[in-house]
Amino acid sequence: MYTMINTKESVYPCQDVARNKLVMILSGPDGETQTVVVTLFSNVYFVYAGSYKEQVVINRANVKIYGQTSNALTYANNQATITNNVPASSAGSNDASGTVRVLATGVSIYNLNIANTYGKPVDQSQAIALSVQAGQFGCYGCKLTGYQDTLLANKGTQFYGKSYIEGAVDFIFGMEASIWITGSTINTIGNGYITASGRQTGDSNYYVIDKSSITGTGTQYLGRPWRSYARVVVQGTSIGSHVVAAGWSQWSSSSPNTDHILFGEYNNSGGGAWRTGRASFASKLSAGVSVSTALGSTSWIDSAYL
Repeated sequence: MYTMINTKESVYPCQDVARNKLVMILSGPDGETQTVVVTLFSNVYFVYAGSYKEQVVINRANVKIYGQTSNALTYANNQATITNNVPASSAGSNDASGTVRVLATGVSIYNLNIANTYGKPVDQSQAIALSVQAGQFGCYGCKLTGYQDTLLANKGTQFYGKSYIEGAVDFIFGMEASIWITGSTINTIGNGYITASGRQTGDSNYYVIDKSSITGTGTQYLGRPWRSYARVVVQGTSIGSHVVAAGWSQWSSSSPNTDHILFGEYNNSGGGAWRTGRASFASKLSAGVSVSTALGSTSWIDSAYL
């Protein structure tokens, strides 16, 4: 398998077939090369076609990662995959189970497939593909796959454009982030809930699914409130008929968490869009939410993916 890092306009390829690891090469101060595994120390990375079993931690600001593709404006032609199968039950936390973990601001990832293949466990343990713990994060033309808790969108402003997000249970979730998903496919592979917003106060944060497609199998809800101030809006989106008439669920019978939530819908289409039987705590909106309302300044977003 190959990866390449582009640093100071120079290209350094490497091969590591035996270990099937994601290995990165960068130039040292005297021109020597240094092998770096997992933690990234350079600003721009290009990942060659291949599948790399690894957990990657990005802890430096303003890193950009580009996966090999024949068409950057879609996830469909991605050729580079980072995969692992670590559940939160063994990793010690949701974040620690992430195949890719973003811990620094200003990170952008393009055309990379990121998977957690732990699958459907008996105990329903979470297993994160992508964990984002910092703001001004851009995910462009990426494919994120898992089962329970695929995407932990936890802190800061986050943008997902022309991407693919797959799972079954609470697979877009987090507590303190404001996220915008647009022009994307959200695919379900079993019974469950697409979003689980953990918003805990009346802050400015939103989860917005905009101009996207919700496809797949199973009996699905658009979301359930992980915490009592959950705020999710689905707008301009094609919603498959596998999304039930109620559309949204309470968290549980013992902790419904519906007192202060906004589960909003605007101008959607498809068999799963707003219809008779919608949950009493859902809202049919008279206008959509703007990207600037959800994220503030958008100058950091790659406009090709808006």
